[in-house]
Amino acid sequence: MKRIGVYLAHPRAGSFNHALFDAVVDELRERRGCEVVAHDLYAEGFAPLLTAEETGTVTEHGRQQGAGDPQLALHRAEVATLDALVLVHPNWWGMPPAVLTGWVQRVLVPGVAYKLGTADGEPVGLLRAGRALVLNTSDTPEAREQEEFGDPLQRIWAACVLPYVGVTDVRRRVFRTVTDSSDDTRAQWLRQARQEAAALIG
Repeated sequence: MKRIGVYLAHPRAGSFNHALFDAVVDELRERRGCEVVAHDLYAEGFAPLLTAEETGTVTEHGRQQGAGDPQLALHRAEVATLDALVLVHPNWWGMPPAVLTGWVQRVLVPGVAYKLGTADGEPVGLLRAGRALVLNTSDTPEAREQEEFGDPLQRIWAACVLPYVGVTDVRRRVFRTVTDSSDDTRAQWLRQARQEAAALIG
């Protein structure tokens, strides 16, 4: 049994991000031997603000001293059990939405997602999830994204965040441009998202 966590970060119900999330969750739940943990971070009201208390000492079990947020505790416990992650979000100013950035900062903490203090000074990833799929929407044409901005989301996920916590196979698909896309194009994108999700457990 493979356990896949699917996380959505978009505030507007009916967005194409929601359609991607629903398609991926549906595809994975239809797969034998696959258990899906699905979270719509905005709908669940996940609090993104890292508190001063949470920046303190982490216990040997990965619990930060004084952290009493049951929702946060659930997310930390779940992410440690996943075999793969799917992150669905728009490109906003070259960054994920604040709720997902806060999720990273509050959930992927030392003792849960990585540990420090090795001889060479490098972190050791603790997550058992070896694979991740990032699905992004964008209204920036690909050539401009690459030439002017250098695709910051690729750097964030494939260089800065996921390898740090032990995810070595980072896959990413960008659907663009969304605003002027046709129904047929969106249907094709949803099929592609399903295929990418299914490949995670292949």
